[in-house]
Amino acid sequence: MDQQTTRRVEHEIVVEAPAQDVYRLLAEVENWPRIFPPSVYVDYLERNGNEERIRIWATANGEAKNWSSRRTLDPEARRIEFRQEVSAPPVADMGGTWIMEPAGPATTRLRLLHDYRAIGDDPAELAWIDEAVDRNSRSELASLKASMEQATGAAELTVSFEDSVRIDGAAKDVYDFLNEADLWVERLPHVAAVRFSEDTPGLQVLRMDTLTKDGTTHTTESVRVCFPHRRIAYKQTTLPPLMTLHTGYWQLEEDTAGVTTATSQHTVVLNGANIQKVLGPEADVAAARTFVRDALGHNSRATLGHAKKYAEARSA
Repeated sequence: MDQQTTRRVEHEIVVEAPAQDVYRLLAEVENWPRIFPPSVYVDYLERNGNEERIRIWATANGEAKNWSSRRTLDPEARRIEFRQEVSAPPVADMGGTWIMEPAGPATTRLRLLHDYRAIGDDPAELAWIDEAVDRNSRSELASLKASMEQATGAAELTVSFEDSVRIDGAAKDVYDFLNEADLWVERLPHVAAVRFSEDTPGLQVLRMDTLTKDGTTHTTESVRVCFPHRRIAYKQTTLPPLMTLHTGYWQLEEDTAGVTTATSQHTVVLNGANIQKVLGPEADVAAARTFVRDALGHNSRATLGHAKKYAEARSA
């Protein structure tokens, strides 16, 4: 019988935060897109005590992937074991363990262990996985360290908000408008250019040139996870200089009368070092919060307004 190659690797970092706090952050997977650069969206499939199944959408070496994992949580030992149920090619099997070891009253040695195999035991594919695991592990650990150590200052730099509109039309029609982002140049005046791909159904990469109110253009790239006909979650992977994070979603809820409430939600972490470079020497965090809220809200409300016209025309 062929002997398949199983790679075992370990990464670690020291975090200036209590081990229990680090454990709690890792246990709450819904926060991962805000903590780890590769993570786009994470959802619970099943929860039973300390056993759970989750589905993860993330980028690896610039490609969008998704997979489901089983996790076993051990709060007392501060260990979280994970194993992918169905791995995304070229991965045949992958699992590992998070281990949080106290290195002092407010210091943690955080270890991330992985074991994995490549489909067909292909050396080239294994090398691809080596690179992806190494890059993502280093990125995840560095981001976790930063998010824990800067938690006290992050609150004022974090902006979360939502806008909603009432639409006399079906959620499916609103969803179609939001889902078909490849047509936004024709449908949305504030979109100047779009590069769109959907190699896996429901998993989109959207690169877009957007016009701001002052006439300037900025380019962003997002990975979008689509759930017909109720939600499209996204995370920007190419950001304007004023932000270090931008996640969000479009949420659609249709009532029994056929009226849809469409909501646009944004969560942004500002890049404090760039506020004055972007907004001028007098600008402070409050000014940046207002600027981002106004700019993103303006474009989201415009998009929802056009989606409303599109859906209501189809229900007339």
